[in-house]
Amino acid sequence: MTKFRDLTRADILPMDRYERERRDHRKRISALKQNRRVEVGPYATFYFENFDTMWHQVHEMLAVERGGEPQIVDELAAYNPLIPKGNELVATVMFEIEDPVQRDKLLHRLGGVEHKIYLSFAGEKVMGEADPTRENTSPEGKASSVQFLRFPLSKEQKVKFKAPGTQVVAGIEHANYGHMAVLPETTRQALAEDLA
Repeated sequence: MTKFRDLTRADILPMDRYERERRDHRKRISALKQNRRVEVGPYATFYFENFDTMWHQVHEMLAVERGGEPQIVDELAAYNPLIPKGNELVATVMFEIEDPVQRDKLLHRLGGVEHKIYLSFAGEKVMGEADPTRENTSPEGKASSVQFLRFPLSKEQKVKFKAPGTQVVAGIEHANYGHMAVLPETTRQALAEDLA
């Protein structure tokens, strides 16, 4: 069952228990993410988030950094905004290039990309809204390699998106990176569960 709520302290497992169960959690989340990942062009990947992916991310951060209670507060504040609350889809869009020189070159050409990312379906086009609390493009015009975007949907748009067989396109219409990809039906179905 999709949860349209923030994570709370009560959702966080004791770290010794999480460590014991970590392999099982990773396997479960890996299977879940298969239908929530879309490659758009050669370098961009959309990772659509939900309650479960953020629950896992918080636990992984805690397991790695071992910051205790103060870290829990910080992680909840950082990741709760990425949980869709029923009227939106939320994606982490990553520009992934292994070679640091090539990555730097591309990101310097992608300033403002956070305003050029969209979903389209059934005659609708929903532009992503970038996280206003972070620097998505530097003053020098270099895009961040990680973009957090929210795609707000009206009641009517939600109905169209949820209709079986609806073709959904994820796209980037930046002058230096114009690519789009059709979401598999299994991905559309998974994302439809994020909509109340």
